[in-house]
Amino acid sequence: MDSDDLGLFGPGSVTWKVHAEPVLLVAGLRSLYLQALHPRAMAGVAQNSDYRADAWGRLVRTATYVATTVYGTTAEAEAAGSRLRRLHERLHAIDPITGERFRIDEPDLLRWVHVAEVESFLDTARRAGVPLTPAEVDGYYTEQRRAAALVGLDPATVPGTAEEVAGYYRAVRPELRMTREAAETALFLTAPPVPWKLSLPIRLGLTLGPPRWAYLGVAGTALALLPAWARRMYGGLGLPTTALSADATVRGLRLALAALPQRWREGPLQQAARERAARSVGTSPAP
Repeated sequence: MDSDDLGLFGPGSVTWKVHAEPVLLVAGLRSLYLQALHPRAMAGVAQNSDYRADAWGRLVRTATYVATTVYGTTAEAEAAGSRLRRLHERLHAIDPITGERFRIDEPDLLRWVHVAEVESFLDTARRAGVPLTPAEVDGYYTEQRRAAALVGLDPATVPGTAEEVAGYYRAVRPELRMTREAAETALFLTAPPVPWKLSLPIRLGLTLGPPRWAYLGVAGTALALLPAWARRMYGGLGLPTTALSADATVRGLRLALAALPQRWREGPLQQAARERAARSVGTSPAP
């Protein structure tokens, strides 16, 4: 393996610019709320996942996968994609509406999950104040076709511009529903179980306090960042004032996270990628 391989994207990519933002933790949650509105996709998760029993473990695995595709070497990204494809190809689910048994790696489902995820990353970054030109927005979507290929999609069938993403959402919205599984998942995402290391103090009658309230604030912001049509499906109001409030909150969160030391804002994969990039131009990485 080339120790200086810069992976699927590299330091000059829009992808690295967007994913350098720690505020994307909100985007990840936004994408899960959005993905849950697709009954078939939600059935695939609910019938094949232990996410209720291992919510935080699943979150860590998902975040690690995304970080690997963004910051890992080409070989690491391709290996992660290969593992995911092998997992998906073994799994089936029952359509809650038609009763049909289906594979969860159907292209339509993979495409929904991909678009909901990358659109959530990009929309959250922009609304948090990350400066992106229209050309960079389209560039991000085009670059992310490489990530779509890792899960088994034909890149030519994946929206590659902002206009194409908007058109995709218009086309898919008639398939979306607020099902019982979607509502239960949204409730679970909003108030997940506490990690086991914090469970003992709670069992002893102590309150979680600030961490719980902080998480509820993040979850509320993620919901408010959804498109107006998705907020209405969750029973919320699709008012411009809701979006404006979410924008102000996520901008404040981005500023707060930016004040943290860089070593706290970057994961090990991102740090390793930055070091490889520095070696490729013969400079030292920033401390």
